[in-house]
Amino acid sequence: MELLTALTIGALFAIGVFQLLRRNVIRSAIGLVILANAVNLFLLTAGTYQGEDPAYTTYARAAERISDPLPQAFILTAIVISMGGTAFVLAMLYIISARYQTANMDEVDNLKH
Repeated sequence: MELLTALTIGALFAIGVFQLLRRNVIRSAIGLVILANAVNLFLLTAGTYQGEDPAYTTYARAAERISDPLPQAFILTAIVISMGGTAFVLAMLYIISARYQTANMDEVDNLKH
């Protein structure tokens, strides 16, 4: 199962980076979202479920059997940051496409207006 998860994370990272390097801004924005999801999956995998009881519960058989809640907090923070970055990129995409009537970066020039 770990091999499948590692291959999935690697494929998501590869697809995200490939899309970020494209000249089309829309595909770059999609690549940013895919890369953010790959980071979230990586953080979830790095803090794997090691306990027998959930992290946030009042019932615990032993203190050492409770899962670590820190990776869940990291993932929540990463989701909020990635949504803010995605909103910023989409706002820039809207301005560029409205001003230049294209989403291709090769056709955009004179950005210092």
